[in-house]
Amino acid sequence: MRINKKILKNGLTIIHEKRDVPVTTVMLAVKYGAANEDENEKGLAHFIEHMCFKGTEKRSAKEIAEEVEKLGGDLNAFTSEEITAYHVKLPSEHLGVAMDVIFDVFFNPIFPNEDFFKEANVICEEIKMYNDNPRAHVLDEIKCCLYERPFGMFIGGTEENVKRFSPKMLLDRHRSIYTPSNSILCVVGDNEFNDVVRFAERFCIEREGGRILVKNIKNQNLKKIENRMDIQQANIAIGFHFPKLTDKDRYAAEIFSTVLGDGMSSKLFTEVREKRGLVYNVKTEMDAGINYGYLVIFAGTDKSKIDEVINICIEEFGKMKEITEKELEQAKIQAIGGWKVEQEGSSETALNLIIEETGGNVKDYYSFEEKIKKVNLEDIKKLADKIDYGSFILSS
Repeated sequence: MRINKKILKNGLTIIHEKRDVPVTTVMLAVKYGAANEDENEKGLAHFIEHMCFKGTEKRSAKEIAEEVEKLGGDLNAFTSEEITAYHVKLPSEHLGVAMDVIFDVFFNPIFPNEDFFKEANVICEEIKMYNDNPRAHVLDEIKCCLYERPFGMFIGGTEENVKRFSPKMLLDRHRSIYTPSNSILCVVGDNEFNDVVRFAERFCIEREGGRILVKNIKNQNLKKIENRMDIQQANIAIGFHFPKLTDKDRYAAEIFSTVLGDGMSSKLFTEVREKRGLVYNVKTEMDAGINYGYLVIFAGTDKSKIDEVINICIEEFGKMKEITEKELEQAKIQAIGGWKVEQEGSSETALNLIIEETGGNVKDYYSFEEKIKKVNLEDIKKLADKIDYGSFILSS
């Protein structure tokens, strides 16, 4: 086991993986995201993420970026359904700088009024950007088909919500949620665990906060079509409710997705593109959290071929119950290999370790290979019995 873990007296969870490569990722995440929001506040977590980079009690926005970038590093953040994470990647010798900056951005933003309204406009443009991107749009809309509001809504919220928020609203929510006990620090790189803990104890604040509420997520299976005159290709998303992060059959889901739609050797690629030439791209994607899980088949095709492509995809999904032991064993090798290749990136590993910790036990990350090997044909067949699905089609 390569992992170290400690919970500080103030409640901050620290996870560390030692590596010999002289590059370190420092990721600090709060267990709060879009899934924790009501319909009228959807987009709040994402707006907070943006505003955290607009200045702190001791650094301007320019100074935040300069301290990391002048060392060759990069700094960024993202908001997902169940976490909001801030991360720095830079040479390992500058761990102290990374920790100082990331803790400052995370715990001490001031949300200046002069930047607030400009950033609201920036986020509105971001919403439009995703809406104008056919692939991104259908992958957002399929979630609306699979889940009722507010969970089914876009993580960035709506333009109406964004324009209605105030600096005080964001600051109050930040101060109640961004507390050590709600947060996880993960460091992956060529640093000693004692140094990670020492810096965390130096830079982490003492703050009590409110409890993060879990919203009720209600499933549905809707089928929707949207027409636009300015696109030439129909974009299709077919969604199935699938195992959650905490379900024991999540590993069978990994295998299922691998066989069905991962890469040029997958069943979907073979049947829809290679044999029939109906698409350029067809693949599966999964998203799983503590309280939700779904698999999406995505494809792009001519509008005259929409029904044919959907029928083939649904047929291939059902045929997954017919896979052989040989196909299963090959898929296990592929899934484990993909997991190992992904581990090469310190940022990817840091995120996966945080996700596993939010799911209950960070050590589950290192038992991936063992649990994949235990998947059997019956596990796959049970998933293939899911005949209900939601779909979203964007076409001219």
